[in-house]
Amino acid sequence: MNVDDLKLNNNLIKAIKELGFVEFTDIQEKCIPIILKGQDIFGQSKTGSGKTAAFGLSILENINPGKGIQALVLTPTRELCIQVTAALNEFGKYINSRAINLYGGVSIGPQIAAVKRADIIVGTPGRIIDHLSRKTISFEKIRYLVLDEADKMFEMGFVEAVEEILRYTPNEKQTLLFSATLSKNVNHIVKKHLKNPIIIKSHAYVDRGLLKQVYYNIKSYEKFSLLVHLLKKNILDLVLVFCATRRGVDVLNQNLRRQDIKTIAIHGGLTQNRRQNAMDEIKKEHIKVLIATDIASRGLDINNVNYVYNYDVPKTPEEYIHRIGRTARAGKKGEAITLVTERDNGNFDNVLSNQEIKIQKEQLPDFKKVPFISKNRFHDSRRTGYDSRRTGYDSRRTKPRYQNSSKSPF
Repeated sequence: MNVDDLKLNNNLIKAIKELGFVEFTDIQEKCIPIILKGQDIFGQSKTGSGKTAAFGLSILENINPGKGIQALVLTPTRELCIQVTAALNEFGKYINSRAINLYGGVSIGPQIAAVKRADIIVGTPGRIIDHLSRKTISFEKIRYLVLDEADKMFEMGFVEAVEEILRYTPNEKQTLLFSATLSKNVNHIVKKHLKNPIIIKSHAYVDRGLLKQVYYNIKSYEKFSLLVHLLKKNILDLVLVFCATRRGVDVLNQNLRRQDIKTIAIHGGLTQNRRQNAMDEIKKEHIKVLIATDIASRGLDINNVNYVYNYDVPKTPEEYIHRIGRTARAGKKGEAITLVTERDNGNFDNVLSNQEIKIQKEQLPDFKKVPFISKNRFHDSRRTGYDSRRTGYDSRRTKPRYQNSSKSPF
């Protein structure tokens, strides 16, 4: 379903289009109309299905910014708490709504001050209990309660905490529960606290049987060279390459073009026209390689993607699944390739903490080493044609410096 097919607030549509949304995912298409009707929902969906936008856009459509706390979203982890908050603030920036996150391990003082200006609270159960016990927060007027990844939350031992929090919420509210599985505790909460819920099951975000997931352990100064080798090996295929930052996208885009690989970049720092032009080039297959930040994993209308490359390893399993969800669709095979350097080990361990994610290690192929130029070196190399200080080669070394790992923007 196209984003314009649902009659959402024009300012919400404007915000999500700027983020790159073109079409809704299965869970979003099924949930949003029902939530807007005021019905409780039990959404059985796996991480990465797009449920944050499903409940987030629906809530933002109906709240009144500046009128106090109207929604509470409970998440099992700090990381998901931060991620959901960021998404809600991106979606709601043109309606002037404010979502804040409350989680433990940090000072509670700034959170107490932030609560007074919030429309939506996103929090972990333990820290929410802290605020309730201190009487620094009130949920008497909330209209929406979301339990996100409820099965994981209960696996972590938060059943009693959730029950305690629910006692501080009004009876007349809309409850939205999302869970990958229907565990005993999830079923208990659904039966006890949801009113005639509509049960929605989303299709798998990717076809696991058709998706091959591999990773390479690689030195940081050889990562770019390996990517060039892999891209040239499959030059006729449609490819998505993910970087962590906008600057990373731009620098990688420039370097790949220097290797005679036709690429185009897309990220949130570009104008809407430039993003649309990039999408048009990809759809028409004038260009086969799209380099992007994570906005490209959120609802962009890109079909027939053969390969997804994680040039920068995502920080969470959800981010990983969002990315690889662009391939292995509609009965077609796809491959997700992650390049893991020594600095990526922490993020890669986080990704693998999701037991459903299975990534096979691949042996490094023989590949040609090519120079990598950081952004601040492009000007002089273009002006002079060659400068040993700026092209990735160091005249003081006997070996080429293909990528300076200590200054890499990635």
